[in-house]
Amino acid sequence: MNTDFDKELEERLIRYCEIDTQADEKSPTSPSTEIQFDLLRLLVEELQAIGAQDVRLTDYGAVLATIPATVDKDVPTIGFLAHVDTAPAFNAAGVKPIVHRNYDGGDIVLPDDPEQVLSPSTSPYLGQKVGDDIVTASGTTLLGADDKAGIAIIMAAMGHLLRHPEIPHGPVRIGFTPDEEIGRGVHESLPADLGAEFAYTLDGAELGELVYETFSADKATVRVQGVSTHPGQAKDKLVNALHLAAKIVDTLPHVTLTPETTDGRQGFIHLYAMSGTAAAAELHFILRDFEMDELERQGELIKQVCATIQATEPRAHISCEVTAQYRNMRYWLENDMRPIDMAVEAYRRAGIEHFFLPIRGGTDGSRLTEKGVPTPNLFTGRQNIHGPLEWVSIQDMARATEMCIKLAERWSES
Repeated sequence: MNTDFDKELEERLIRYCEIDTQADEKSPTSPSTEIQFDLLRLLVEELQAIGAQDVRLTDYGAVLATIPATVDKDVPTIGFLAHVDTAPAFNAAGVKPIVHRNYDGGDIVLPDDPEQVLSPSTSPYLGQKVGDDIVTASGTTLLGADDKAGIAIIMAAMGHLLRHPEIPHGPVRIGFTPDEEIGRGVHESLPADLGAEFAYTLDGAELGELVYETFSADKATVRVQGVSTHPGQAKDKLVNALHLAAKIVDTLPHVTLTPETTDGRQGFIHLYAMSGTAAAAELHFILRDFEMDELERQGELIKQVCATIQATEPRAHISCEVTAQYRNMRYWLENDMRPIDMAVEAYRRAGIEHFFLPIRGGTDGSRLTEKGVPTPNLFTGRQNIHGPLEWVSIQDMARATEMCIKLAERWSES
């Protein structure tokens, strides 16, 4: 293609990452945080500026737009999506993106916290990026390339299509969603509002990664109600909810079935939040596995542990609620591999060697696929997400931009 997207991608990424869009799981609104509108409204303005049509911000906080077809025949409408929110796992306020030009292969010390060192010894993929322009945060925040790199890529690719109507492609829909990081990125109305037959999320990692298999996910909430009384008169009366909560945690597996002890295709139970007092406590778990029977076993295990601890103290009340979050997109995509086959061909045309990777997480595409819009996930280049050592290569983003253009073109031939 011989088109240099580097400058535009860098400018867009920095502009988007400087806007705090952290999601909040405890909020009932959509989006979960008002600050996400700062980026959503900017994207509306930018889409209008590049000439996209049907640009709108929905009442549930998604930005939608259309890139009109340049071919005069009936071809499937495809969609490209990315999410605007950043993860609640780490500080996201006051992000200061830094561009490390022409990376020399050594360690990168982040200036606002010199103890934060990005190194190819711990991030081997970084060692493959010598000569690239590497973008990091300054050490005290995450970067937000998850998924603002995806937004920048989509904006650059769609702008290129609009500037070059000679490139053949069918109708393309754009979707920028809120709250993906807290599992609420796909509103019930989104599949119909998007209006795409097939779609792709730009929310992947290494150059060439192509994902059509994700975790299936449930959430478990355990509530412990103890018996509260003044500690000075607590003999034979007090039932400490925190002690019972600790027993639940201690009874669950520690050396297996946790995120820090599993990899590959192994699932896990992850305690990610715990709060309370002697009177009452709450524990929040996420359950993950590629296979539904294993996921169900995880939920049953937590319930059994809760029942066991409950039996030791009948004066307490312990409840465990397991709720579904998303499902492995493979269950649907393996029945219709057209979006995967099209992506493989687009990678080839862009000179990119693809590889399939089952990801230990989920995307908006997991929910969209389940709801009838087959939506695999494409690479963006971002790495070390949800923490201060997050980084992305501008050149990887440029290759993803080229690939998206080729993908739109390939669908016009169907």
